[in-house]
Amino acid sequence: MLEFFLKLLRHFFAASLGLYCCVWAFAAPEAYPSRPLKLIIPFPTGGSNDVVGRLIGNQLGERLGQPVIIDNRGGAGGVIGSDYVAKADPDGYTLLFISSAFTSNPAMYKLPYDQARAFAAVAMLASGPNVLAVPPNSKFNSVKDILDHARAHPGSLNYASAGIGSFQHLGSALFTSMAKIDIVHVPFKGGGPAMLDVMAGNTQLILGSLVQTLPQIKSGKLKALGVGGSKRSPTLADVPTIAESGIPGYEAVNWWGILAPAATPKPILDRLYKEFTAIQKSPDIIKRFESEAVDPVQMSQVEFAKYIETETLKWSKVIKDAGITPQ
Repeated sequence: MLEFFLKLLRHFFAASLGLYCCVWAFAAPEAYPSRPLKLIIPFPTGGSNDVVGRLIGNQLGERLGQPVIIDNRGGAGGVIGSDYVAKADPDGYTLLFISSAFTSNPAMYKLPYDQARAFAAVAMLASGPNVLAVPPNSKFNSVKDILDHARAHPGSLNYASAGIGSFQHLGSALFTSMAKIDIVHVPFKGGGPAMLDVMAGNTQLILGSLVQTLPQIKSGKLKALGVGGSKRSPTLADVPTIAESGIPGYEAVNWWGILAPAATPKPILDRLYKEFTAIQKSPDIIKRFESEAVDPVQMSQVEFAKYIETETLKWSKVIKDAGITPQ
């Protein structure tokens, strides 16, 4: 009998200790973040996504007190990098940097994930228009010059882009569709190579993100003819909008934001949202954004998720109307 009670007592203490450990672990979870984060940029280096993504990633690392590793995983219009994040652990340590190109993928590719369900919206960051630019020695000095030549000589001009379904491609497709002109598309593997080809004079023009092309415009390596925003850019005040240059209603604005894998805990999403909002308001970022012709855009997580849905519908229609298919 004594042995029985001793065994019972040992089991009682063991169970009590296990319960105490569980309660302690629940009450004192590991502080987030306790290790480096990884920010996936699903495009090669040198493009607008890389420029803005690295800027934001560095700031996030400083605020969180943990390194943010920038990982460029380009390919398939951003699908490869997006798929990596969709399948990552939903613990807040793997984030996806997206742009407007993200919203074209459902209409372009058979995705290895359900885009509407695979991600959680974290924060909208900023937006910036595209710009029609040509080599500095180009004979074209205005959007009207481009339109007149293209209408007189269909198919004689080429435009470069970061690839099939990229922002450059879709903004150009919208441009040619609204202007009712025929310009040949020359896709590259990233915005950097596309811009370099135009600078070298091999391709006649590019409708690229202003944030990417602005340094080359300022240095005289590219010549800006028209801006794709609804109003003129303060950084290029003398350059008219494309809408006021012969294509009324034209507007192509790139934007950037952050997603996390679906099922990421809400407290982590809220913490990240708080940090990204603070980054947008920091004097350093405001100054950098102004110099890069980028405008900070703040939305709630719900608003950002809805905005992605709206943009997906918009660019899906452009893709369908233009008959764009992946190659």
